[in-house]
Amino acid sequence: MIQAVVFDWAGTMVDYGCFAPLNVFMEVFRKREIAITIEEARAPMGLLKRDHIGEILRMERVASLWRERYGQLPQESDIDALYADFEPMMLAVVHQYAEPIPGALALVDRLRQMDIRIGSTTGYTAEMMAIVTVEANKRGYAPDHLVTPNDVPAGRPYPWMMYENAAALNVFPMFNVIKVGDTVSDVQEGVNAGAWTIGVVKGGSELGMSEDEVVTCPPDKLQERMDVVAAKFRQEGAHYVIDSIGELDMLIPVINQRLQRGERP
Repeated sequence: MIQAVVFDWAGTMVDYGCFAPLNVFMEVFRKREIAITIEEARAPMGLLKRDHIGEILRMERVASLWRERYGQLPQESDIDALYADFEPMMLAVVHQYAEPIPGALALVDRLRQMDIRIGSTTGYTAEMMAIVTVEANKRGYAPDHLVTPNDVPAGRPYPWMMYENAAALNVFPMFNVIKVGDTVSDVQEGVNAGAWTIGVVKGGSELGMSEDEVVTCPPDKLQERMDVVAAKFRQEGAHYVIDSIGELDMLIPVINQRLQRGERP
């Protein structure tokens, strides 16, 4: 039976649309006179933020722009310099992006009534999460456990944060755990850990839309964009994709039935 659910944070449980890191990534590259696109800024979302910067710099278009501006391809020292700009900017604004996504708090209440433990992983550093957890707790969200990339040898897509959650929550085997997230790296983390893995579309970084944009978008256009995200999650191995976070618990009886039949993720 499912004993624990491990949630991502930004774009999954808080910060609808995952805008806090997006805006800071755009700004740190703008300061270096490199105009990255929103799509480029979002593509590695979910990774440890220094790794995220490295992935942006390895994109062919961005690397070409960097070489044109600075006369050589990006170096490790450039990643360090960009991250040195990113971290204080992120720490200064992240407290503004801890509002729970609609449906998240009620979902957690229902899961607790089912005696399901609540874990969490993130691409944020421990210092960033020290701010986010306080602000989210004020608004009613406090998981049973949090693991950041600082606590393990490497962040996503490696499964180490998932294993740390399982140990802290005393859950084993990993097929008794669900991982939920809004990015490709979330899905990879869950799959690599051997957990049931669920991608969530609305509110997430892959969809990249604010709540108002989702509400006002023509239904056929919105569905088209959501289908693209869902296909991306499934391609990475997601076992299920849900439209909104509040739908998660409807899948638990389905997964429990599969487990009872001897099926494994």
